Amino acid sequence: MRSGGSNAAFALARILKGEQPLSRRRPLRMTIKKVYFKLLFVLLGGITVTNRAGFIKIALMAALSIALALGIPAAPPSNRVFTDVAPGSWYEPQVLDMARRGWLNGYPDGSFRPNRPVTAAELVAITARCAGVANTGGDGGHWASGYLRTGLDRGWYDWDEIPPTGETFGKPIQRQLAVKILMRAFLPDVRGDYNTESQKIRDFSQLDGRYYEEVLAAYSVGVARGDGSGRFHPKSSLTRAEACTLIDRARRLIEELPAPSRSPAPSPGPTAKPISGGVAENGWLQVKGTQLCNEAGEPVVLHGMSSHGIQWFPQFAGEQAVKNTAAYGANLFRVAMYTGEGGYLSQPEAMKQRAIEAVDAAVHQDLYVILDWHILSDGNPMDHLSEAKAFFSEMAERYQDQPAVLYEICNEPNGNVDWARDIKPYAQEVAGAIREKSPRSVILIGSGTWSQDIHLAAADPLEGENLMYTLHFYAGTHGQWLRDRAESALEAGLPLFVSEWGTSAADGSGGVYLGEAEVWLEFLEKKGISWANWSLCDKDETSAALKPGTDPSAQWTEQDLSPSGKFVFGRF
Repeated sequence: MRSGGSNAAFALARILKGEQPLSRRRPLRMTIKKVYFKLLFVLLGGITVTNRAGFIKIALMAALSIALALGIPAAPPSNRVFTDVAPGSWYEPQVLDMARRGWLNGYPDGSFRPNRPVTAAELVAITARCAGVANTGGDGGHWASGYLRTGLDRGWYDWDEIPPTGETFGKPIQRQLAVKILMRAFLPDVRGDYNTESQKIRDFSQLDGRYYEEVLAAYSVGVARGDGSGRFHPKSSLTRAEACTLIDRARRLIEELPAPSRSPAPSPGPTAKPISGGVAENGWLQVKGTQLCNEAGEPVVLHGMSSHGIQWFPQFAGEQAVKNTAAYGANLFRVAMYTGEGGYLSQPEAMKQRAIEAVDAAVHQDLYVILDWHILSDGNPMDHLSEAKAFFSEMAERYQDQPAVLYEICNEPNGNVDWARDIKPYAQEVAGAIREKSPRSVILIGSGTWSQDIHLAAADPLEGENLMYTLHFYAGTHGQWLRDRAESALEAGLPLFVSEWGTSAADGSGGVYLGEAEVWLEFLEKKGISWANWSLCDKDETSAALKPGTDPSAQWTEQDLSPSGKFVFGRF
């Protein structure tokens, strides 16, 4: 579906047929004609053709051969009628309408290939054209790089779904991802009722949880309808004809559906300028409206670092490393205790002891400290509910009189996970276990899609006090669309805490994206949102705050900090 092309072959044919008067030919067309005739003479080997029709036929074949040899995509006929779009076919009206509007191009041979699987790049490109997006801003290495960059920046899809490295650009796209992209592009405010819409999908169990929202929304307004047996086939590809039909349905609904209504935002709580300071100054934390406050009810903002996984980098969660961080002005430290990947589930006693040592080190430095149940590869928190309840019950009892400790109960739920079905029930159980031992502590709750689905939490939050919801972002991956989502969540009354963010792309590397990071920090400062940066370690990746080989037991200088570390430590 590449744009552009050349009408050279068609111009030559029109000249030969006498359809273009000589008086209207421009010098460029005369040049093209002369070149083509010279090449044509060579190709024909000086053959004399006395029959006009035969001459035209041979000329057209030769012209097409020249165009293909030069790598020039042949443009479809001016009326955009593709050679393989059968009159009266179920997709003909949508395909031809999109082609005539300039949103859809075919192949050099004039075909559309309706039954061919649509690729990720093609789907994003057609969606972008229909949405009025120009193909600009990409790296230029791929014909659709601008469209793909825009789609990623606008949150149509996540970096892991269509990696910007390009390995999936030309591969067939899954139906569930295609629906997510077009719904986010055209109908981002539409919601579908879980109980009602899921019953329409006979193979709903095959749908990954991260796509529930968009697929259910698509069914609720008739964008997605399934096949004759009621199946959606979420992980199968879809054809180019099917893709165009889905996009056309979504696009046409923009003007038909009423604009979303917004309820008046609840009181956000204290509006005074937030203060910083450590535990000795602020005491027990509490949540008022959407704002984190100190014991006196004054707004407070925490700034600091997150460790990397303490199964890999325990030395950078030790006494001296935490002391060094505090010396730069941080008042927060996050202890990332992975559950999978060799973490707590593999060696519970060893990881628990490391976590306790890290928490105690932060307390000794007058820092607030987040004890993080770092689910990642084990994306559904419900999979290890009993282990989480036991761990947090023990920790809440241990630190029940310690105002420094906050509990982050599910780092980044992801994959086949749902807010209403999995995350919220899990959070209710674990929060209850904590409250039995430590009723005053602040509890941080993650959401789906790596703690970015805060809009779902805002629509159905937990009941209780001193609960906040985590938002995670990486400057090289997550842009304005996620800030807009955060803004909406705050307006809905959801207290936010950025317990993890990075200056890199979401994979921890790439960048450093300091310009976008600055935009994010300005937004967080304006909203009074606390944050912890990923990560305090010397790993050889751009998100690490320290250069490889940094001594964790020594006092650090500016020379020990990475570009990311210098930027972040300067913002405490």
